Amino acid sequence: MNRWLIHREVPSPNWNERKLPVSMVVLHYTGMRTAAEALDRMCDPAAEVSAHYMIDEDGTVTLLVPEEKRAWHAGRSYWRGITDVNSASIGIELVNPGHEWGYRPFPDAQMEALIPLLADIVKRHNIPRANVVGHSDIAPARKDDPGELFDWPLLARYRLALPIPKPTMRLLYDNDGAFFLALERFGYDISDGRAAVRAFQRRWRPHKITGEIDGQIGGLLFELLLERDLGHAR
Repeated sequence: MNRWLIHREVPSPNWNERKLPVSMVVLHYTGMRTAAEALDRMCDPAAEVSAHYMIDEDGTVTLLVPEEKRAWHAGRSYWRGITDVNSASIGIELVNPGHEWGYRPFPDAQMEALIPLLADIVKRHNIPRANVVGHSDIAPARKDDPGELFDWPLLARYRLALPIPKPTMRLLYDNDGAFFLALERFGYDISDGRAAVRAFQRRWRPHKITGEIDGQIGGLLFELLLERDLGHAR
């Protein structure tokens, strides 16, 4: 890693050895009232939770777990056939109280610290844009973070995440099962269908999260799969 991106190191004991090469980045919010509370929890052996990095709202980047180790940030999760997401990913926690404690936009200083850190990680590990995901993408039935206020389009402008497509049409699949098969093909765990739809909407249509399948998200999913099949969604 580039040490100039790191402002401080606070080692967490909550890690073990990887079983897979790094192929993903998972973005989270801390979901706690303060950065200090979040840091304490990620360094508490009893909590059994951690991440590789934490970025405070003022842009301070803290290294907790070395990238070569398996931090415990994803929990029970799934993405594109991978069930041991912790082994395959680098976890970045963004300080934000989350939906429970007063969810709010992510400040410019925080995003400005995230962009070079993420760019460095993606380049070194050759991570495709489609594998820069939110916690809600990999655990739709359990998690909502980093949430609908996170600026995914900003990351897309730097080619650090996939852009939100602009569907040319509304598309209703023949039945809900066909939509879910397509959603699974893109990468999501569909074992809880409504939760998977909400997670998809939170990421790709954040202004309207209903959990219901409609023509707009059908069109979005079609475009995402088309870009993937054409090889443009790397």
